[in-house]
Amino acid sequence: MTVLSVQGLTKSFGALKVSDAISFDLRAGEIHAIIGPNGAGKTTLIHQLSGSIRPDAGRILMEGRDITRLPVPARARRGLARSFQITAILPGFSVLENVALAVQARSGSSFRFFRRAAAERALNEQARASLGAVGLAGIAGRAAGTLSHGEKRQLEIAIALAMRPRLLLLDEPLAGTGQHEAARIGRLIASLKGQLGIVLIEHDMAAVFALADRISVLVHGRLIATGSPTEIRQNSQVRAAYLGESEC
Repeated sequence: MTVLSVQGLTKSFGALKVSDAISFDLRAGEIHAIIGPNGAGKTTLIHQLSGSIRPDAGRILMEGRDITRLPVPARARRGLARSFQITAILPGFSVLENVALAVQARSGSSFRFFRRAAAERALNEQARASLGAVGLAGIAGRAAGTLSHGEKRQLEIAIALAMRPRLLLLDEPLAGTGQHEAARIGRLIASLKGQLGIVLIEHDMAAVFALADRISVLVHGRLIATGSPTEIRQNSQVRAAYLGESEC
């Protein structure tokens, strides 16, 4: 089953074309990595998939339904969630409250005041389940602002999982993490394989080749290759344009 189909996605900012007829599919349960040098257009692509930027041309289908013109909240209701290149959490709220608010948003809770989300038992139970899935259940009461960078990344994934997505967009989840934190987050992402479709943007090539089922290479807004990790390693055009012999 195809959970995401990107068809001829095109976006320009003035004379600069940052997405040039991009097309690829994401199968249910697979991790599809998008790699490429800085300035290749990876984050702009993620913004278009999430709905924060509208493409100039092309279509985005999720489970066969056209979501190209849907706003971010409507895409979230259809099962699309994302993490950000820069962590997006509420530092003054507890770890549990951060996730409970995501559950609240998904469930349409009638609470009108922000902090009351953590007072509803059902929200807390679902939030704790998401925290358990990412290994943060033991620090649910800590203020989110006191977490390490890697723990904040884990929390952000917990917030995304609390939305019960069928499609998850991960924008550089390992950025700024140390070796041990990166390994921990890598194991977390690997544990999600088979449960939902994941589009992964990441600069850590060792992690990409270890995690991805398929890889697409984006250079100057164009996809120059898509294939298995082995196929991408062996692709001479990819080595010349991006990876370099040392990465292969």
